[in-house]
Amino acid sequence: MGLTILGAFARLIPHPPNFAPVGGMSLFAGSRLRGWQAYLVPVLLMVVTDPLRVALFHPGFPAFSSSTPFIYASLLINVWIGRRWLQTPNARRIAGAAFFGSLQFFLITNLAAFFWEASYPPTAAGLIACYVAAIPFYGRSLASDLFYSGLLFSLHAWTRRVASSKWVLATK
Repeated sequence: MGLTILGAFARLIPHPPNFAPVGGMSLFAGSRLRGWQAYLVPVLLMVVTDPLRVALFHPGFPAFSSSTPFIYASLLINVWIGRRWLQTPNARRIAGAAFFGSLQFFLITNLAAFFWEASYPPTAAGLIACYVAAIPFYGRSLASDLFYSGLLFSLHAWTRRVASSKWVLATK
C-alpha cells in the first residue's frame, strides 16, 4: 500500500512529460511483492490517479481513452518482467529490465495509439510516423524507468542493510 501511495504522490506532483514512477514501480512490485498484490500496484495507482491528474492538470479531457487498456496491460507486463528477471536484482539486470520494460511499453502503447486514435493514416507510413513522433517520449520513459527502478531497488537494499546491521548490533 505504501508503494502505491508513494507512486500516487509522485504522479500528482508536477513532472516532465513521460517522466513518472509507474514503470519502475511496476518492475519493483513484480520483483518484491508476492502474488496478485504485485499486479494490483500499477493498476490501482493508475485507476486512482488518472482521473485526479486530468482534474488537476487537464480539465475537460477524458481520464480514460481507447489506449488506456493497452497502457495498463503494458504496466502489467512490466510487473511480469520484474517477477521473471529481478528475483536476484543487480545493476545490470535492473537496467536491462527497465530498458526492455520501456521498449515494450513504447511499442504497445504507440501501436494502440496508431490503431485507435486516428491521428495517422492507416498505412505503413502512418505507423512509422506514429513511432517516429513518439521517440522523444520514449527517451523520457526510459530515463524515468531507469531512475525510479534504480532508486527503488537501491532504497530497498539500503533499508535491508540498515535493518540487518541494527539486528546484528542488537544481538551482540
